[in-house]
Amino acid sequence: MKIERVVIDTNVLISAALLDDSVPARARNHVVRYGQLIATEQTFAELTGRLLGPKFDRYLSRDTRESLLRQLLPIIEIVPIIQVVRACRDPRDDMFLEAAVNGRADVIVTGDKDLLALHPFAGIAIVTPANYLASLEPEAE
Repeated sequence: MKIERVVIDTNVLISAALLDDSVPARARNHVVRYGQLIATEQTFAELTGRLLGPKFDRYLSRDTRESLLRQLLPIIEIVPIIQVVRACRDPRDDMFLEAAVNGRADVIVTGDKDLLALHPFAGIAIVTPANYLASLEPEAE
């Protein structure tokens, strides 16, 4: 069975960190258990910067957020950008398309409407966390 390669956008990963039993958390957990999480230095840097920012101080301690990042880092495949992608109507989201294209991803999991509007992109599915979970075989979730 082929291991699914998945890019999960920053907002989904932050939602998963903040709400452990949420749909985003269930999607992330599935990818961590059964797939390969793909990122670039840029997407991981965005996650780090946002998650460690003061906005989330009231939800999770900084130590907890740093621990979450330390747990993610060894299981994320950081891919280099060889092929630059400029396709999204919001240029800030191109980094997720670049991660997917350069990382040979099968799917991007996002709630971002600018990315979802591109589904599919270069043969890569772009779906919400709920649609990602719905696409799994019942026993795999």
